[in-house]
This record gives sequence, structure tokens and C-alpha cells, in this order.
Amino acid sequence: MKSLFFRMNNISSDKSYFFANANSDSGLDSIQTQRLVDEALHGMDDGELYLQYAQSETFSFDDGRLKNAAYDTSKGFGLRSIIDDVTGFAHSSELSDAALQRAVATVQSIKSGSGSTLAIPPQLTNKKIYSDENPLGGVEFKDKIQILQEIDEYARSKDPKICQVSCSISGEWQIVEIIRPGGHRVRDVRPLVRLNVSVVAKHKDKMESGYEGSGGRYTYNQLLTPENWKQQTDNAIRQAILNLDSVPAPAGEMDVVLGPGWPGVLLHEAIGHGLEGDFNRKGTSAFAGLMGGRIAAKGVTVVDDGTLENRRGSLNFDDEGTSTNCTTLIEDGILVGYMQDRMNARLMGSTSTGNGRRQSYAHQPMPRMTNTYMLSGNQDPEEILASVNDGLYAVNFGGGQVDITNGKFVFSCTEAYLIKNGKIDAPVKGATLIGSGPDALKRIGAIGNDLKLDNGVGICGKAGQSVPVGVGQPTLRIDGITVGGTDI
Repeated sequence: MKSLFFRMNNISSDKSYFFANANSDSGLDSIQTQRLVDEALHGMDDGELYLQYAQSETFSFDDGRLKNAAYDTSKGFGLRSIIDDVTGFAHSSELSDAALQRAVATVQSIKSGSGSTLAIPPQLTNKKIYSDENPLGGVEFKDKIQILQEIDEYARSKDPKICQVSCSISGEWQIVEIIRPGGHRVRDVRPLVRLNVSVVAKHKDKMESGYEGSGGRYTYNQLLTPENWKQQTDNAIRQAILNLDSVPAPAGEMDVVLGPGWPGVLLHEAIGHGLEGDFNRKGTSAFAGLMGGRIAAKGVTVVDDGTLENRRGSLNFDDEGTSTNCTTLIEDGILVGYMQDRMNARLMGSTSTGNGRRQSYAHQPMPRMTNTYMLSGNQDPEEILASVNDGLYAVNFGGGQVDITNGKFVFSCTEAYLIKNGKIDAPVKGATLIGSGPDALKRIGAIGNDLKLDNGVGICGKAGQSVPVGVGQPTLRIDGITVGGTDI
């Protein structure tokens, strides 16, 4: 069987990804595809044909040996039509004119009467914030396995308490093309890589774990440097050894200082989803109807920025073809913006912010975050810690739950410390933060000058879809938040 692809690293001129040519016995006919898209979306408010090809691989190393090596390719299309807030959607893994014709009949089923005027397509830009290079071809198979083995050996040699090491490498390379009526087309090539290291430390009858990950939209050559994987492994070991000496976390209301970087996941979950356009259009967000009002303490400014180079959540354009932006959501405590896709923006009398995202061709786009973070303040982190007499310093988070309608959240801390008389004290185990996003925003009493983004491991779930995202924040002090603990 012939491949739909050739010259994989020369993406600028090769048009064989989705359309048949002399070197391919399968694929769509370009002229016929455009005709069918024009036909399908005639009389609609909006819509598009989304084409996707993806290669992905994962290598997992555990207990000193390779446990899993997987490689996968997928391709397909999703055709969507929109009238008002009604959507017609059909998708298929078969790239053929016949499959597309069947999809046209499906999406036209929502049409009634004389129809509407098709929305203006997104404006094109020359923005390019990551390389086209396929990361899967940059490092040989044997070299990837060798690096995983070196990580395992390095971790075990660092401390005799390390009894288990698990590490993995994953990579993905996507090509997407979006076609609209009238010949409007955009095309993007999206790399994504990730390295995970997890260890277990044991002392007597106590066992604790530590984890560190990193990644982004670049190649393995940048991800798998000895400097990077050693630092990552050292951090995982440090967490595990630290947790062996942890004490039970206290419970009750107290001041909590959040460290910079990954703790921004609390901001993402407890606040970010509530600022997506669909929840606010439907009135189901805790922030619905509050545009222009104060929803956070002074000094709090939050943005969603999909334009950061090589970041995990960044895109040249979103999955509707709109260029990504740096969208200010909260400015000095005032709600000034929502994250929008095309449909919700149109229904709310606004414009898309480049936040229309989908998991794959088989899913419909919706408003989603890219890289969401709080900007720095002007306070020294040491001064913030010194301002807390008796509290908690939370550096890393694990899982959590959030109710979008009221912003209530519960988050577990994987690395946290007691604060005693303004100084970091003993590490604690079993701490959870309990509260609501709207309330927590107003309780922010200090904002550090040390903004940091996460290391590139964020995955966001919404309505059954998962997409890569980034988070970040400076050191923050939240006054009087409820901490659930195990010290009873």
C-alpha cells in the first residue's frame, strides 16, 4: 500500500498529505473537495473542512527494561456546518471523495429555508512559532532506548533509597489543513514531544514517589539532552526523598503561598474554564454576566497566550484557522475578556480570540485554553513567605476537581511545606486546597515578581476531549483558604 506522505521533512511544497497525485493511489481530489465544501456550507452561518494526519510514538521503560514501544498513524476529516447555535458534523477516517460526499449530506441536514450569510473567514498571517521538523525522525530508535536506560541507571545511582524508576518518551507530528468556501485554506505542521520520569523511594516500611515531566513543540534533540533529563530526574528524586520525611498536613483555614510555575494549574482549572466563551454564553459559568466588574484583587492580571514560541499549548492558528493571540482575561482584577471560538463569539457579538480547539478530526472545536497564566507583581517571593506566620507553602499539585458553575475546587498537593514564623519548615503529606475560584481570586494578598511557566506537561480535559496546554504564575499568597489535612 502506498503512503499518503512522502518527503516528510519537506512540508512546504509537498501536497500529497490529503490529496491524490501521481505518487498516491488514495486521497481526495483537490478541486472536487473544494466544490463539495462550497456545496456543504452554502446557506450556512459558518463551518469548515478539517483535515488531519498524525504520527505518534511512545517508549516506556520500567524496572530496568523496555516495557512498551508503540507507533501509530491516523488520518481523517471532520466536516462541520453551523446555523445559529445548531451544528451539523460528520467525520471519517477514510480520505475519499465518496466519504466526503456522504458527509456533505449529513451536515446539510440542519439547513432550512433560504439560509444565512456565511461568516468571513479568518485573516491569514505569516506567524510561525515552532518548527515543521518531524521529531519522530530526529533520534534513532536505539538511541531513545539508550537514553531511557541511562535515566534508569542514573536515578538508581543517585540514592540507595530509590527502588523503582519509570520513564517514558513520547512524540507526535500532526499536519492539519482547514478548507472553507471560496478557496480559503490554511495549513499547519505541529510537533509535540514529552519526557516523563517517576521514581519511588523506600526507607524501612515507608514508600513515597516523585515525578517530573517536560516537553513542548520542538524536537527530541532539544528534549533529550543530558542536562535536561538529569535535572528532571534529580527533581523527581528530590521529591520522593523529601516525602519520606514528610509530616501529616494540618487542617483548617490558613494563609497559603503558592509557588511559581506548575501551581498555575489551580488557576487553569478553578478560573480558566469559567472564562471560556461557551459557559458564559449559556450562563453556566460562575463569571457569567460579570464583564467589566471586579472579580479579583487589585494587581491580578491573567492572560491566555497561544503565541509563545515552542510552548506546549501554543499554535500558529487554532483548529478553526484563526490566528492565536495573547488575550487578556483579567486586568488589575477587572474581568475584561473571554476565550472565544468562532461560533460562540458570533452569538455573543464578539470576535474569535483563536481559542477554538479540538482533540482530533473526529471532534468538534470549542473554546479551550492555550497557555494560561497570571502576570508578575512587584513583590519579592522571600518577602511573601516572610509575611506568613503560620501557613502552607504549596509547590506542586496533583489531581483536582472543579465545578464550573460555581468554581468550587479541591486540589491535592504533591509537594508542600509548613510555614512557621515566615520560614519554610517541614514537608507535609496529604494536603488538599479547598475553595472556589471566584473567592480565591479576591483573597490574593500578594503577587511575586517571579513569573514562571510550567515545564510543558499540561493536558486539559473538557467535554470528553483532551488537548495540550500550558499554565504558569508567580509566587502568590492566598489569605484564609481552607486546607484539608491528615493531622487530626
